[in-house]
Amino acid sequence: MSDSPINPRFNKDWKRSKALLPAAEYIAGIRAGDRVMLSRAITVVESQQESHLPIAKAIVEACLPLSGQSFRIGITGAPGAGKSTLIEQLGQQLIQQGHHIAVLAVDPSSQISQGSILGDKTRMTSLSTHEQAFIRPSPAGSSLGGVAQKTRETILLCEAAGFDTILVETVGVGQSEVAVHSMVDFFLLLLLPGAGDELQGIKRGIVEMADLILVNKADRERIELANKARQAYNNALHLFPPKGNGWTPTALTCSALENKGLDQLQASIRKFQELTRNNGSLAAKRHGQARYWLYQTIDEHLRSLFFNHPDIKTQLPLFEQAVLDNQRSPFEAAHALIRMFAPKP
Repeated sequence: MSDSPINPRFNKDWKRSKALLPAAEYIAGIRAGDRVMLSRAITVVESQQESHLPIAKAIVEACLPLSGQSFRIGITGAPGAGKSTLIEQLGQQLIQQGHHIAVLAVDPSSQISQGSILGDKTRMTSLSTHEQAFIRPSPAGSSLGGVAQKTRETILLCEAAGFDTILVETVGVGQSEVAVHSMVDFFLLLLLPGAGDELQGIKRGIVEMADLILVNKADRERIELANKARQAYNNALHLFPPKGNGWTPTALTCSALENKGLDQLQASIRKFQELTRNNGSLAAKRHGQARYWLYQTIDEHLRSLFFNHPDIKTQLPLFEQAVLDNQRSPFEAAHALIRMFAPKP
């Protein structure tokens, strides 16, 4: 009998859970709706290790024909606005209606340690226990808009696993929320009542992108403040040019904590879904998003190739110092480095 207090099977099972499997095993698990295998496949796709790239590519390519059938909802808002509580309540309602829900919750990463809390499963305790739900927290890292770099690929994998509603929760309101807007069908902006100047406290660009503004925590003594905020947002929305898809954004109130106002939220989402599918704007938006991510991926790949080029690694610090010393202009130095990276034939 072993003196070790640790279950002897633990090391074996843990090592297998960490072992890299053939792509076919991940793909088969995803097609079978195996949430554990889906989670492991996402880990491979998110990996930065060079040895994982061929398998990650095979997984994504195999899932691509099985994707595209879900409805994708992006949820953003300032920290503390109640995004996780809203998702927990909304997700449970959708499950009761027969839907399968995938929640991609992007946690903030420390810019110093690059660590993140990844605590969304602990905040969504009821939803995380459902067989029809899959919650995947991912660190945001340095990604634009608080969206993990591989979130778009993760959406494809979740759709291939049979999840028909994808909820993407972002870190919070920032300058680059276009990242989440460029991968979802419906963009929900969650705000708080009475948090200072209602209209100046958020950026115009984010309001323009929103398909619906939801004033959360409209309960108890905050109901009057929430109604005033809703009216202010509705007045402001009339000042924006109409959306090309024919949809008119509005502002609503809700209390995710007390489960109030979520019926109106669902009704608004259904109306948007019906309108955009019938007039073809949903398909057109998906095409535009695919084009955007094609060029975005090219940009990211070229950037990676540039900064990992051996000559650039050597010369960049010297050029940078020359710019700081006013010996070279930033523009001339950049052009010289680019010529070094990709000399003309």
